[in-house]
Amino acid sequence: MLRSLGQRPVTGSDEDPRVAELRTAVSRLRRELAALPSEFPDRGIAEDELATLAAMATGGMPEIPRLRRSLLLIAGAIGSVSALARGLTGVRDAVDLFGEPPHDRQSG
Repeated sequence: MLRSLGQRPVTGSDEDPRVAELRTAVSRLRRELAALPSEFPDRGIAEDELATLAAMATGGMPEIPRLRRSLLLIAGAIGSVSALARGLTGVRDAVDLFGEPPHDRQSG
């Protein structure tokens, strides 16, 4: 897995390695969620937000505030499902590669 913001794709593509990492992590968690036989109340929320993250990762450079919002919704929806903890950590780590969103600096 890519862990450094300074790493570049080896394949010669100009794709941001953070986006590739996000796409991989989201895909993995989506597969784990689909394979989970039990239902839970917020499963639909998790599935919807994972689809949103997948679309952002496919569309190029995602918006950091939207990434973080989706991550919070996913964590809230599946946070108590221990079978998905590893996949959720992978998505969180991938989102963290993008850093913090810029803060709105207004003089007061």
